[in-house]
Amino acid sequence: MSATTTIQVVGVKDTINALKKIDPQLQKDFRAQANDIAAPAIKAAQDMYTELPLSGMKYNWAQQGRTRKNFPFSVSKAKNGVKLRIDTRRNAVGVILIEQKDPAAAIFETAGRANANKLGNQLGFVGAGRTRFIGPAVYRARRGIENEMKKMILDTARTVQKAL
Repeated sequence: MSATTTIQVVGVKDTINALKKIDPQLQKDFRAQANDIAAPAIKAAQDMYTELPLSGMKYNWAQQGRTRKNFPFSVSKAKNGVKLRIDTRRNAVGVILIEQKDPAAAIFETAGRANANKLGNQLGFVGAGRTRFIGPAVYRARRGIENEMKKMILDTARTVQKAL
């Protein structure tokens, strides 16, 4: 799950993939720097999780016919689940994403946005392609981050071009 704001820098995927070919340490450094730059947005998203959304979410839930448990919802797990991910797959929509990795919190973020259901109705409306907490928090915290991220990507692209 990511915010609706996008910055387009052409060749980001190619640049990140080239880093690994040149020197794997460069790619690790890039990821670390991206995490440092995105830290205020990640912190803002984590700070949104303060309490249990619905009392029933504290119980174990498993989907019918599946053994994996999606719940219980835990505030600490929800906070720890907010992570930055770099996705360089060919068909990826975004390259640098802030996502919710905890299954219960991810369900909370998106329940009812595609199809009406009981959980979504209890949590309140969320529009298609939107999230309840992560999207708005990242959107508000993005101002200084966008320019720093763009500068870092362009600097990295120059490094890759010099190495090739």
